[in-house]
Amino acid sequence: MRAELPEAAVKPEIDLSGLSREQLDEMVLAGREVVDVHRVLAKTKDNIVGEILRGQGKFFEWDHYPKGDVYDHETHAQYYYHAHALDQRFEGEHGHFHTFMRPKGMPKGVKPAAVPNYKKPKDPNDELSHVIAISMDKHGAPFRLFTVNRWVTGEVWYTGEDVLRMLDRFVIDHARPSWPVNRWITGMVRLFRPQIEQLIKKRDRTVADWQAKHPDRDVFEDRELEITSYVDVSIDEQVKAVTARLRQG
Repeated sequence: MRAELPEAAVKPEIDLSGLSREQLDEMVLAGREVVDVHRVLAKTKDNIVGEILRGQGKFFEWDHYPKGDVYDHETHAQYYYHAHALDQRFEGEHGHFHTFMRPKGMPKGVKPAAVPNYKKPKDPNDELSHVIAISMDKHGAPFRLFTVNRWVTGEVWYTGEDVLRMLDRFVIDHARPSWPVNRWITGMVRLFRPQIEQLIKKRDRTVADWQAKHPDRDVFEDRELEITSYVDVSIDEQVKAVTARLRQG
């Protein structure tokens, strides 16, 4: 994982200059939700990671938590948490969330990208798309967002343009296994929408550049390309930036 970081990095500056008042207001509401979840969990010395692992038994590397993932049958958004082996994690990382959208929740007209060696699954709703991954530190707080190559999660590849169209639809709107975490992860996708859009666009450029350098390989199954883009984030800094931008009018 770490070997690909320098080339996959996205500049961490927070640029909100092109956003509408409506978009900024949505980010403010999401920020309040995210901050409130952290606040309430902290009252009992809990955090996001501990909450999603609650009642799951012994924690094993690579296993999905909770078992069977979290899937909203109305919105068709999905996520899970897991951790790689220690030598394959980001520095300071405990584990990360992977988020997805399944076809039943995607906008009309969205279809898998025309890529080599694509095999259509038996169940059309298994043509899921990865949205974004959220790295969590040892204190249960987010510190990095990143995208991955297709082979990493076994997803179906969609163009970045189509993944961007899915972002508004990523909502986990039920209480189990953890209402706080479901609210939090939904809010994170909205609060960091500008960075996520940058990462998805960078993902496509990284894949295209890699394929150009290695024309004899199937880029989507190339184990040497794992992380396709990443950026470090801070909830506090993001909320401050959005609030400051709104004050500017």
